[in-house]
Amino acid sequence: MAAYILRRLWQMLPTMAGVIVLVFVLFNWVGGDPAYLLAGKMADEAAIANIRAQLGIDQPVWVQLGIFLKQILTFDFGNAWSTGEPVAHIISSRLGPSLTVLVPLTVLETFFGIALALAIAFVRGSLTDRAVMVACTVGMSISILVYISVFQYFFAYKLGLFPVQGWGASLGENLLHYALLPIIIGLAVSIAPTLRLYRSFVLDEVNQDYVRTARAKGLKERRIVWVHVLRNAAIPIITHVMANLPALLIGAFLLERFFGIPGIGREVILAVERSDFPVIKAITVYVAAATMVFNLLADLLYQAVDPRVQLK
Repeated sequence: MAAYILRRLWQMLPTMAGVIVLVFVLFNWVGGDPAYLLAGKMADEAAIANIRAQLGIDQPVWVQLGIFLKQILTFDFGNAWSTGEPVAHIISSRLGPSLTVLVPLTVLETFFGIALALAIAFVRGSLTDRAVMVACTVGMSISILVYISVFQYFFAYKLGLFPVQGWGASLGENLLHYALLPIIIGLAVSIAPTLRLYRSFVLDEVNQDYVRTARAKGLKERRIVWVHVLRNAAIPIITHVMANLPALLIGAFLLERFFGIPGIGREVILAVERSDFPVIKAITVYVAAATMVFNLLADLLYQAVDPRVQLK
C-alpha cells in the first residue's frame, strides 16, 4: 500500500509539471499583456514598463517560469490585481462559504441517489420505474436558473421561509439559515442525473450471475440488493463522487452569485470579469492538484470496498 501511494505521488509530478507549463503559457501568451490591463487605457509607456517590472514579466521566460514555480511551492501568488488583497487570503476566506454549501449538498446527493437507485431496483421495469425516469428527464431538462428563480421567489420572497440573500458570521447560522435554500436547490437540480446514473450502475449488477446464485440460495431480495448489489455497484459510484469532489474547491457559481454567498465560485466569476489573473491561476493550479489527489483516494477506496481490486 505505502509503495503504491509513493509511486502514484511520484507519477503525479510530471502531470503537475504539464499543468503548470500549460497554465503559464496560457496566461503569459494567450491572456495578453497584464501590464496593459492594469495600467488602463490612458497609461503611457513609462507606466506600463514600470508595471511590467513590478510583475516580473520584463524578465526572460525561464525567470518568469521560476517565479511561477516559487509561487506554487510557497502558496503565495501575490496580491489580486483588482483589489490588492493577498490571493492566499482570498482563497482561504472564500473556501469556507463554498464548502458550507457544497459539502452537505454532495453528501445528500450521494445518499439520496444511492437510496432511490436501490429502491427503483426493487420495482425495475414497472410503471413506477418508468414514471420516475420520465420525471428525471423532465427535471434534467429544466435550467438551474429556473430552479433558482422559482425557489427564490416562492419560498424566500413570498413565503419568507428562507432569506433571499445574505451570509452570516457563524457556521451554524449559515448552514441552517442562509445555505439551506441553496442546498435544496442544488439537490433538486442534481438528484435527477445522479439517480439515472446510479440506477444504471445498480441495474448492471442486478442481472449478474452472483445475483441469480444468491436468489437460488433463498436470500431475500432486500438483502441481495442492499448488501451484494450495492457493494459491487459502489466502485462506479465512488468514481463519480471522487470525480466531482474537485468542484467543491471552485464553488457553485450561480448559487453563490444569486444568493450573495461570498464563496470561491463568486470570486472566480469576479476574477474573470476583472481579468484578475493571479486569482485564476492560483485556483486553476490548486484544483488540478486536488483532482490528482482525489483520483488517488478513489483508487484506495476501490480496494477498501472490493478486496479483489489489486493496487499495482
